[in-house]
Amino acid sequence: MLDARVTDQVQQVLDDFGAALAAADADRAAGMFVSDCYWRDLVALTWNLRTMEGRDQVADMLRHQLASAQPSGWKVDPVEPATEDGGIITAWIHFETAVGRGYGLIRLRDGQIWTLLTALQEIKGHEEAKGFARPLGAKHGAGKNRPSWLEEREAEAAELGYTRQPYVLVIGGGQGGIALGARLRQLGVPAIIIDKHERPGDQWRKRYKSLCLHDPVWYDHLPYIKFPENWPVFAPKDKIGDWLEMYAKVMELNYWSKTEAKSAHYDEAAGEWVVEVNRDGRDVTLRPKQLVLATGMSGKPRIPDFTGADSFKGDQHHSSAHPGPDAYAGKKVVIIGANNSAHDIAAALWEHDADVTMVQRSSTHIVRSNSLMEIGLGALYSEKAVQDGMTTERADLVFASLPYRIMHQWQIPLYDQMRERDKDFYDGLEKAGFKLDWGDDGSGLFMKYLRRGSGYYIDVGASQLIIDGDVKVVQGDVARILPEGVELASGQVLPADLIVYATGYGSMNGWAADLMGQEIADRVGKVWGLGSDTTKDPGPWEGEQRNMWKPTQQEALWFHGGNLHQSRHYSLYLALQLKARMEGIDTPVYRLQEVHHLS
Repeated sequence: MLDARVTDQVQQVLDDFGAALAAADADRAAGMFVSDCYWRDLVALTWNLRTMEGRDQVADMLRHQLASAQPSGWKVDPVEPATEDGGIITAWIHFETAVGRGYGLIRLRDGQIWTLLTALQEIKGHEEAKGFARPLGAKHGAGKNRPSWLEEREAEAAELGYTRQPYVLVIGGGQGGIALGARLRQLGVPAIIIDKHERPGDQWRKRYKSLCLHDPVWYDHLPYIKFPENWPVFAPKDKIGDWLEMYAKVMELNYWSKTEAKSAHYDEAAGEWVVEVNRDGRDVTLRPKQLVLATGMSGKPRIPDFTGADSFKGDQHHSSAHPGPDAYAGKKVVIIGANNSAHDIAAALWEHDADVTMVQRSSTHIVRSNSLMEIGLGALYSEKAVQDGMTTERADLVFASLPYRIMHQWQIPLYDQMRERDKDFYDGLEKAGFKLDWGDDGSGLFMKYLRRGSGYYIDVGASQLIIDGDVKVVQGDVARILPEGVELASGQVLPADLIVYATGYGSMNGWAADLMGQEIADRVGKVWGLGSDTTKDPGPWEGEQRNMWKPTQQEALWFHGGNLHQSRHYSLYLALQLKARMEGIDTPVYRLQEVHHLS
């Protein structure tokens, strides 16, 4: 329902809420929430990514942050009237803090606040140069020996990292590093992105040749430059690689390819990192104030140490190093693992006439691509959503407004629909001997991704090969590797000319251990997961992704990554945190991430 009455009701709540905050009355403000409430703040008040659950946590945050944050100006978005559905009133809101401007989403239940999202959008006095403030570009008038745009860019590239240090060093030049680099560029933060590959986009180009995005185009845009309207729904890896290379160039990023970080340590006295890198054969010492690891949540391969692996006579490699199927026509292939990469590689090998067996060691969640798009993503990320007026930025905030604690409650009915819709498909997989699951609580793919980042496959065709028996599946643990194949714990031997270890990736802070030592990695603790106390996501409950896009227990060390959606959305909040620190703005962090688990 759309009417002025509902909008007025929300504005009255906001007026009362703002008055309580202005009076620094944390208890009165917290009393305006229902008892089972959620306030998710993205940097605006907490200089952190935090979700406050229940009135006590709301009040505690306000007691700590009100004096510095000074939130004010709470208004319903004038171009987006509030709506009511099923007794829940929803409204987009504007607000300000002492140093910034924010946007958010509020939901009311029985006249009180049920969920509140507050997200910092810009810092006052340090706004991006866009719209009416966009740069002129051309230098009108006349002047002797004026440098051209190209000469200025070349001078910057020659200086930064040598005679002038970057404020931020981003290690990892995939979609995460590139998205963050673009945000920092627009905010005027000197930054260098380094990556060991020869060209931006090689992180995609050098993967197995059949790799395509399984997420649809509407979910995958980068900041500032969206994919064109004729971009394929599921982009092939080399197309994505070319887009990233183009993007890095036109966004004027200081991107050092063929550069590898060798070591890093934090100089507390100087308040800066000392990072030794090798750039195309030349050693360079960088001294950034802030260090971001954007090596990807799927960046450090987990390669099992199976007994006898060194005796194998054929080829063996991790899925991240798989060259493609061309050399394996007519060969026997054993793939250890049964998630996304395993399925993609198995299908491509079968297409090239390889004899493929997949070893499934634990159950896998599978969702058909069409069902996921229509039921799971359609309301926010689809052509219909676009035609209905849903922007990417608005969709990101809607998704961000759903509290992690109860997100599974929204997801379970969706996956129940998919299970019923595709019943024959799932029956066929189980008949073929494939073990399925729907997550520990039936909440499906998104919760598995957020909790553990593994354990699923978005089906784009490989499952039918399993159903038809074209790709064989066997169950069991690997006992050892033999010269001629793989022996399972049951004693069964699988002959192989090629073994592919589709065994996933370790925690992102494994890169921190390699680069700066185990002590710092342990100080930071586990990266990724919610603390849901489900499989591979041990408790206690965190309420946010561990150590992602926010301050860590190691000063000036940050983690950035995730899928294209997360790289796009959360790069804004990380960039704003870095910008504030560069400008000397006070950033009192509310409840720094505690460490409960190591890598």
